[in-house]
Amino acid sequence: MVVALESVVGHSIHVWHVSEESDLKEVLPRGEVPQSRVEFRNGELIPLLDTHVVGPIEKMPGYWFEVELKKSEADARDYGELIGSLLSSEVDAIEMASELADRYEEIDLLYTIAETIGRTVSLSAACKSILREVCAVVGATRGSILVCDADGEVLKPVAGEGIDVTDFEPIPISDPDSIAADVFREKRLISLDPSDPSASTRHYREQRTYRGTAYLSVPILYPEANKSPKPIGVINLTDCEGTDAFTTGHSKLVSAIANQIGATIENARLVALDKEREKVNHELEMARDLQKKLLPTFHREHGYSVAARCEPAEFVGGDFYKVFDLADNKTGVMLGDVSSHGFAAAMTMASVLSAAGIHAEAATSPDKALSSLMASLADELDRTEMHFSVFYGVIDPDCNCMVYANAGHPHAFLLRPDSEPARLGAMTPPLGLGGADIPPGERLDWERGREVLLLFSDGVSDVVNDEGNRFGEERVLEVVTGSLDSTPAEIVDNVYARLADFGGAAPDDQTVLVIKA
Repeated sequence: MVVALESVVGHSIHVWHVSEESDLKEVLPRGEVPQSRVEFRNGELIPLLDTHVVGPIEKMPGYWFEVELKKSEADARDYGELIGSLLSSEVDAIEMASELADRYEEIDLLYTIAETIGRTVSLSAACKSILREVCAVVGATRGSILVCDADGEVLKPVAGEGIDVTDFEPIPISDPDSIAADVFREKRLISLDPSDPSASTRHYREQRTYRGTAYLSVPILYPEANKSPKPIGVINLTDCEGTDAFTTGHSKLVSAIANQIGATIENARLVALDKEREKVNHELEMARDLQKKLLPTFHREHGYSVAARCEPAEFVGGDFYKVFDLADNKTGVMLGDVSSHGFAAAMTMASVLSAAGIHAEAATSPDKALSSLMASLADELDRTEMHFSVFYGVIDPDCNCMVYANAGHPHAFLLRPDSEPARLGAMTPPLGLGGADIPPGERLDWERGREVLLLFSDGVSDVVNDEGNRFGEERVLEVVTGSLDSTPAEIVDNVYARLADFGGAAPDDQTVLVIKA
């Protein structure tokens, strides 16, 4: 710099600095103070040699120049302005270069994160990569990224650097003792600089388990159109290298990164949720297919034609039916309805069907079969708080009769061409709501070619259309009595066709079973 200045003014130049304590130091070129040349007296730098002139440098308080020539004070002032301008430009250039050098790592980090965002869709992979780069730039030896769960109740750790977050418990967003929870709720940065005597740890310090004193916790925000930013997670940084203190520059950088990656993390989280939903839906489809295999559509046992159809209100349901090929040329027919619907009801339904096959073959009568069924399922029904209605009839062609037991199932009818439908009423409450003892079954005539047994669940009769009308039991009986000459399969199809014409969403699983000779 001295050479550059001397080439401009054409003379040798020295620059001096006077501290607040009046200490005099030659800064350009560096050297010892020769008392024979200048001295600082009464607030001014005074030349001691006639061939030297001095003057203050404009815009640089405390700095003076010395030129080795004879000039007037006016000339000295002109040199001061020129030298001050040149030195100011040089200082600005040096500061800019220093700032660019200091911010190179930050700029490179933002570029690296942009590349990560462009090529990564995995939430875990994206967060791990971003956290690793951030920790390296700000000098944090431990860090974590937490993301809010789908229900918005807890923060779950998805990435860690310098620490294994695999076994970390989720943090409730309402937790008053958590730094991360406060940052998420308040959508603001919280940090501690131990070198700042005014800094307060509030109530956090006793709760923390990391080693360092300083910490930096920044909210990850997702910008939503026409709304305030939505918090979706938190970046936590601790154990800073060196002085164990995060600077204001670190806070600004991490905040900028948090804003940049907010949309990426939210999108990655949504992709993960979609994949999980697809997996669950696939598994539910498999469960639905399995349940359909447990409930075959058509049967023909001992000359009896049977048709049945089950439409669950959800992927799987709690309605069930079964036709048993029993000893002595007998045929058993069972239809039931587990309370509620959906997956829990389907699990109970599977247990009922499994146990029903065993007890139907071992029992001597329908009432004994239902009593044994209830006894075997009592613990499960009590644990799950489930119950189920069930009708079970056994047709004996040798005596032209049917014996049945009914535990709380309301929709069971015997139909003949020349008479009104006969309700086969319940003898006891649904299994799981009453005792295990079932009264002796009822015996009815069963004449081949005349009798039609109709069983259906309340999901059929309880349908309500857009006009607020209930489908009702009467419409079901109307369809069936008008189709007695049809096959059971045609009768079942007619019921569902009428339901479709009626409209309205199914409130529960819908099942219809028809058996005739």
